[in-house]
Amino acid sequence: MKHHPREMPSMIYADESGEIFDLPDLCMAGRSGRLFHPVELKDLIPLPEGSELFVLPETMPVGWDSDVDEMVVVDQDPSGSPKPVRAVAAFVSPAYTQTASTAFYREEIPERPLPLFAYSAVGWLDGQFYVAAFRSDPDPRQDFKNFNQKLIRKNTLTRLKQDRDNRLIQHLGKCSLTYGCPAARNLFMKRWECPLPTSPVCNARCLGCLSLQPEDGPPATQDRITFVPHAEEVAGVAVPHLKKAKRAVASFGQGCEGEPLMQSELLEESIRLIRSRVRRGTVNLNSNASRPDALSRLIDAGLDSMRISMNSVREKYYTSYYRPKGYSYSDVLESWRIMKEAGRYVSLNLFVLPGLTDEMAEIDHLSEIIAQNGLDLIQLRNHNIDPDWYLDSIGYEYSGMRTGVQGMVKILKKRFPKLQFGYFNPPLDDRTRPKPTIIREAPK
Repeated sequence: MKHHPREMPSMIYADESGEIFDLPDLCMAGRSGRLFHPVELKDLIPLPEGSELFVLPETMPVGWDSDVDEMVVVDQDPSGSPKPVRAVAAFVSPAYTQTASTAFYREEIPERPLPLFAYSAVGWLDGQFYVAAFRSDPDPRQDFKNFNQKLIRKNTLTRLKQDRDNRLIQHLGKCSLTYGCPAARNLFMKRWECPLPTSPVCNARCLGCLSLQPEDGPPATQDRITFVPHAEEVAGVAVPHLKKAKRAVASFGQGCEGEPLMQSELLEESIRLIRSRVRRGTVNLNSNASRPDALSRLIDAGLDSMRISMNSVREKYYTSYYRPKGYSYSDVLESWRIMKEAGRYVSLNLFVLPGLTDEMAEIDHLSEIIAQNGLDLIQLRNHNIDPDWYLDSIGYEYSGMRTGVQGMVKILKKRFPKLQFGYFNPPLDDRTRPKPTIIREAPK
């Protein structure tokens, strides 16, 4: 099977019952920002195993008529049925980053946005689906083939019985069995990265929060943790994992919680307790990096790495999305600087939305920050959000040239040859831990 298709796949659509069809008269189209466009063959790969297809309610599919180079809104069923047709999108497996959103049209934005998934362009050719995406991380830790659900269930139930009094283990058992959280499942498989959720509260009101949404927002995809665990409970999860797991990482900051820095005293106590019992493995923090004062104490306690989540490095779009409470964009940059100055590993959890993330204005501003503070890794995470609702909510305005997502990666690699790209938090060892760096003053 070839990596890229030999010709442009056909547009696909769904009928009212959810059955999916292809329309050979039209080619699949993609979307960047608010612009519909043909998708380049180099940006298409066979739909990865474990991906899902979604039918988008209250939408009409958009295809590309290559003969006249026009975008066509399909507002009637090509079979002649009077019933409506709907656009179809792909939600690609972890470790893959989208290069185009699905092309769909709706006459007006519904009161309730689409659920919090990433909606990638997808088409049909020669008996298989193709999606606008590329593999951004070779790490197999969340590959579909590595999850034996029967074994995961067995291991989870065994651990739940063994640790009946550890509330954090009990919470993660639900994450494994009910939500199918890959990190929780890997915990019970005793491998790779394990989650350490700690905070029921947050100091941001992110539009795309996965665990807490207002009644008129998109449905939250999972329940938020309702308690603050004790340090012994945290260590009870982390220490056995760091001692035995392959390529072991233990991470604060998960989709099922608020902001872990809101529990900074607990995190400091937990890290010290963990490191008093095991030196092996990586202790990581996934965070909005909002509290530089608290972060300094975590560094002293033994924090190895931090992943900073950002939808954009442009302050206007960052603030409009995160809607921070009690911190500012400058605090995020200060935390970034502090971590790098201390010689710790810093990655950027970059929420990728084609058309915004790959604008030259975004790339140039990100480059300025990297040149000033340093950066080890960019994690290219698909932004799980309704694109229309998102762009309208942050007041997005097209600012100029777009490079494409893979073009953005090429530019940043050329500008920063040592900068890595991926999807997951890497395990660190003596070879990969960065040395303390001298932070240059910003040019005046």
